[in-house]
Amino acid sequence: MEFTYRIASNADVPDIIGLMQLSIEENMKVFLSRQEIEAAKETMGVDQTLIDDGTYFLIEAEEGGEKVLVGCGGWGKRRTLYGGNHTKGRDDSFSDPATEAARIRAMYTHPKWTRKGIGSLLIRLGEDAARAAGFSRMELGSTVAGEALYLAKGYKEVSRENHIGANGSDNLVIKMEKAL
Repeated sequence: MEFTYRIASNADVPDIIGLMQLSIEENMKVFLSRQEIEAAKETMGVDQTLIDDGTYFLIEAEEGGEKVLVGCGGWGKRRTLYGGNHTKGRDDSFSDPATEAARIRAMYTHPKWTRKGIGSLLIRLGEDAARAAGFSRMELGSTVAGEALYLAKGYKEVSRENHIGANGSDNLVIKMEKAL
């Protein structure tokens, strides 16, 4: 499978939102109940700082002679570990590459395109860009659905944080890290 990638722009936000919603709804069904998916949405979504910083990638493939969005994700040079614009507890100040980690952020794959290497490509792109920016460590906040991929890519669990959604359901975030 051949994929192309590019940096996301503000014009891409509606397509990114559509892909995120579809990915959350479909790809998490195997791992979470309907109520847990709703709780997870409280910490997932578009993070405008990633787009503004030029650190958010769109993965495209050709289908029927046209380019289609099949995945998105990126890396953050800010202290926010996970979440969208609406997520509580954000810290959008910049991380110090000499002493702090960069973050793998907001990875989503179209349900028709899972298990084809999109997540691995996004991780590689993010790690390479973070390394080029002077970072020597990566962190991320994983869902249960993403945990196996990150473990396979050398990330180690640091902690688990359980948030309770507005509907009373659990929303588990697994903090992981890796040396570059």
